Amino acid sequence: MKRLKHATKIVTRRAFLRKSFQSGTGLSLALMLPGCVEPEDATKTAAIDAPDMAGTPFVANAFVTIGQDSTVTVQIKHVEMGQGPYTGLATLVAEELDADWDQVVAVAAPAEPAYHNLHWGMQATGGSSAITNSFEQMREAGAVARYMLVGAASQYWDVPAAKIEVTRGVISHAASNRQASFGELASLAAEQALPDFVTLKSPKDFVLIGTTLSRKDIGKTDGSAVFTQDIQLPNMLTAVVAHPPRYGATLASFDATAAKELPGVVDVLALDNGVAVLARTFWQAKQARDALDVSWNEDNAFVQSSADLFAHYRQRAETPGDSWIKEGDLAAAFEGASQIVEAVYEVPFLAHATMEPMNCVIQFNGTEAEFWYGCQFQTVDQAQAAQVLGIAPEKVKINTLLAGGSFGRRANAHSDYVLETTQIAKAHGKSVPIKLVWTREDDTNAGYFRPMYVHRLKAALDDAGNIAGWQHRIVGQSISKGTMFEPMIQNGVDPQTVEGAHVPYAIPAQEVETHAVDLPVPVLWWRSVASTHTAYVTEAFIDELAAAAGRDPLEFRMSMLDDQPRHQQVLALAAEKAGWGSPLPSGRARGIAVHQSFGTYVAEVAEVSVAESGDYKVEKVTCAVDCGIAVNPDVIRAQMEGGIGFGLSPAMLSEITFENGAMVQSSFHDYKVLRINQMPDIDVHIVPSAEAPTGVGEPSTPVAAPALANALFAATSIPRRKLPIGLKV
Repeated sequence: MKRLKHATKIVTRRAFLRKSFQSGTGLSLALMLPGCVEPEDATKTAAIDAPDMAGTPFVANAFVTIGQDSTVTVQIKHVEMGQGPYTGLATLVAEELDADWDQVVAVAAPAEPAYHNLHWGMQATGGSSAITNSFEQMREAGAVARYMLVGAASQYWDVPAAKIEVTRGVISHAASNRQASFGELASLAAEQALPDFVTLKSPKDFVLIGTTLSRKDIGKTDGSAVFTQDIQLPNMLTAVVAHPPRYGATLASFDATAAKELPGVVDVLALDNGVAVLARTFWQAKQARDALDVSWNEDNAFVQSSADLFAHYRQRAETPGDSWIKEGDLAAAFEGASQIVEAVYEVPFLAHATMEPMNCVIQFNGTEAEFWYGCQFQTVDQAQAAQVLGIAPEKVKINTLLAGGSFGRRANAHSDYVLETTQIAKAHGKSVPIKLVWTREDDTNAGYFRPMYVHRLKAALDDAGNIAGWQHRIVGQSISKGTMFEPMIQNGVDPQTVEGAHVPYAIPAQEVETHAVDLPVPVLWWRSVASTHTAYVTEAFIDELAAAAGRDPLEFRMSMLDDQPRHQQVLALAAEKAGWGSPLPSGRARGIAVHQSFGTYVAEVAEVSVAESGDYKVEKVTCAVDCGIAVNPDVIRAQMEGGIGFGLSPAMLSEITFENGAMVQSSFHDYKVLRINQMPDIDVHIVPSAEAPTGVGEPSTPVAAPALANALFAATSIPRRKLPIGLKV
């Protein structure tokens, strides 16, 4: 038996959900899905015996509602942006409920305290935490609903609850040959007392967890899925904004005469960060923005170039920084070294480049606001929008829609594009819906970026070719500074700069230091945060050290991981499946890398072909992942594949650069990402495990760059210390 840790909190939301159904703002459950039990089917095997009690749906708790038609509606507290929480979290509920998968419907939860991320204390998605923080909570929610359904059957049939079985949405009592569907017992179940304890299944008894189930975020291939851009409300206006051409510039003046003369233009407004144009359609608003005459004050604008920044960063890396890790006697390790190897690595600013640029819909009537968008930071956005509007947070309703990617961009501590929408609605002052639309160019030039970094590494090798000492300095902007997360910074070190830099290898003396650089360029976490750069530099440097020691890169790593069995396991599996050590055709080479992020262990082997012209191609990536219990293997494979493609883009192509403070890139023609014809074959292998599940949305991304760099190093004997590598070696 399991004492309720989470369900006891969520059941207090029953009144809220019942009110939602009664007021018409809840979910429409008038569906009969395939797999739901119907009397004519059930009577073939057993007698239908259920109370004739029409009524409201059975709201078991904040997460589970069962309709009279047996539809199981699961409220999903995490935004669905392609990583699979609609499927994964619904699976956890359905497993403990013993529901049929076809009767389960996943919907976005409202912005309410009941739906907080248990790791963070607020409603938000990120850090590959959806399954991790919800694993027990959602199973408990399903178990509570099952308990009450069984209690209803026990009461009505007057039989012991222990003799009642639930299988694929059918509640039955074998001895009396009676059965009923969830819906037929829903009303009576709603009257049952809540349990103090529930029994959760042992992994050996899982029926749905660990299997490949159909996705619940449907409609993406036939156009029926609803994204922000699909929202059309009566009398809705579309807004676009002219932003400053350089960070730090401010609005000096503007002339909207020509813009206001264009068809469809309704209003032109000065904002804190630019000029907004409101029109009947997007194209009208876009044309009017182009017609604006805007002057900017650039007295305090950012005017540096990327080359200057890298030079400054490299200089900073030569001096000691704020200490994060200090283990062993590093001075003695270097003094007694047989070899000393040094390297400087550089990575640029990166855009998130989501398929769906930033957008948001608001309707504000002066006292209440309602939003529609792919919300990733519900609690934060809700509070900050309320502050701008001068209303209580509970007066801000957020309808979370599907999001066309995020990679961290929509989880913004400053709620930038959401507050821009809010400010426009407040300034316009009329109770009409307003949709803010950022173009691709807006998204690239006015957004937030993964910081650029310079890493300086120095290692000591002893006479046996083992690493005796390791020194690592990281120079870059802090993501946490100036946000609600600033208290995370300790002794000058932002954990979002250094995570992943404490290598797992058995090295007697290690030191990691950082230099925080202040720039007006706005920065934000990017898929896998610090591991995007720390995994690249540490794993590429490991290959340089293996080469200096004359040792095989796989053997070199394995020899230092005796205390890290999960690292060893994924390394061994990836190497085996990739044929590590077996002969390759001329012009081909392999590279290997391993990294742990967000509790998940990933090893990858990249195989490349290099032509005489210098052109190269990533032919194949073999991936091994240990993420604990594999809730849905197909989703895990999809996330590994997508994450690898995402990680290869900045390894090969992507970068944001500045010239005199102006951004060089603007859209996909010059901010390049991996194309389908450049995508390698990917072979994913999941390590069987009974450990608690960990995240899969991000952990494959950071391993892609070092695996590729190491393959090219093997092919050419030239280390790859600067990203992007480009398409030639």
